Amino acid sequence: MPRRLSPLDGRQASGPGVTLVPAAPRRRLILRARGDAIAAAGTALGLELLIRPKTSARQGGVAALWLGPDEWLILDESEAAESLAASDGPLAEALAAVSGIALVDISHRNVGVVVDGPAAEAVVAAGCPQDIRPVSFPVGACSRTILSKAEIVLWRTGEQRFEIECWRSFADYTWTFLAEASRAPAV
Repeated sequence: MPRRLSPLDGRQASGPGVTLVPAAPRRRLILRARGDAIAAAGTALGLELLIRPKTSARQGGVAALWLGPDEWLILDESEAAESLAASDGPLAEALAAVSGIALVDISHRNVGVVVDGPAAEAVVAAGCPQDIRPVSFPVGACSRTILSKAEIVLWRTGEQRFEIECWRSFADYTWTFLAEASRAPAV
């Protein structure tokens, strides 16, 4: 079966105290829900959909990142890369039974980058105007923001680890910016 290539396949970069790697293939869904549909969608996903800004929930290989009052980015790392070629995955099928939601598969639109290491915060901060110090952006925090001139979703997955989701068309730009910033992070 043909495999869709990521624009970041085979890339790796590092600098003093930081490494960059493409995120593993995963299903990405945008979920829109309001009212009672929020709890029903959370039940179908097997986790609670949090409704506060900058929050995320994670259960097993599934994460729900709050992006707005009625919007979440759902990341499913449990699906094998081969199954991403299918139009629907297990999560989409589970959510199909929930009424009052909108669901869009953006698995092939988005690309992920993992920034990891003691200098990860400095590398991301080089292009992100948001305060991402742990006091303001603790582990689990997420938001839609910008990195240099690219719109991204930023998610802090560890004290020294960030995951960045960007549109496929901005992947090379985002990667190149992060690679340059990692050469001499201002720690």
